[in-house]
Amino acid sequence: MAVETGEAEGGAAGGRRRGRPRDESRDAAILGAALAVLAEVGYDHLTMDTVAARAHAGKGALYRRWPSKAELVIEAVKMGAPRLDVPDTGSLKGDLAVLVQGAEALADQPERVLRMAGLATAASHDPELAAALKRHMTPRDDVMKAVFSRAVSRGEIPPERDSRLIWELLPSILFARAIFSPASITPSLVRHIVDTVVYPLLTAPASPAHPN
Repeated sequence: MAVETGEAEGGAAGGRRRGRPRDESRDAAILGAALAVLAEVGYDHLTMDTVAARAHAGKGALYRRWPSKAELVIEAVKMGAPRLDVPDTGSLKGDLAVLVQGAEALADQPERVLRMAGLATAASHDPELAAALKRHMTPRDDVMKAVFSRAVSRGEIPPERDSRLIWELLPSILFARAIFSPASITPSLVRHIVDTVVYPLLTAPASPAHPN
C-alpha cells in the first residue's frame, strides 16, 4: 500500500510501521495543479517542484504517485477523458459514429486539443515523454485495429488500405486547427472530418492493379 510519508518507525518487536495511507482525494488536486502549470509554462518548463508548490503538496507525494514528470502530465491530460471501448454496431459507419463521440467531447474543450498538440511537439525531443505517450495511446490503437479488422472482414475496407494512417488525419487536422484557429474546433467539425475525409478514404475501392 502506498504511503503519504517516506518515514517508517520501528515497532515494539522491531518491525516497521507504515506511514499514513495515501489520500486519494489529493490526486485530483495535484493533477489539476499540473494542468494549470502546463497551461502557463508548457511541458518543457514544467517541474515537479512547481506542481508540488501549486498543489500545496510535498514533492515526494508526487513521486509516490507518478514516477516521472511525463507520467504525471499524461495522467493529468487524460483526466476526464471518456473511456474508449471497442464498438460493434455491425458496420464501419456505425462504429465510427460511436468512436467519434469521444472526439466530439474533446472538441468541446479546444484547450485540451492544444495541450495534446503541445505534448506531441515536446515528445519529438523528449524520449521519456514519447514513451509515456505511446503507452497512453496503445489501448486506443488496439481499439482502432479491432474496428478496422472487422471492417476489412465485412468487405468495407480493402485489405491493403493503410487504415491507421487515414485515421490519423483526424487528430492531425484538429491539432492544426488548435494552433491556427482554435475557435473552429467544434463537435460538428469532428463529424465533418470523419464523414467527408476519413470514411470516404477508408472505404474507397481499391485501385486496379496496373499491368507490368
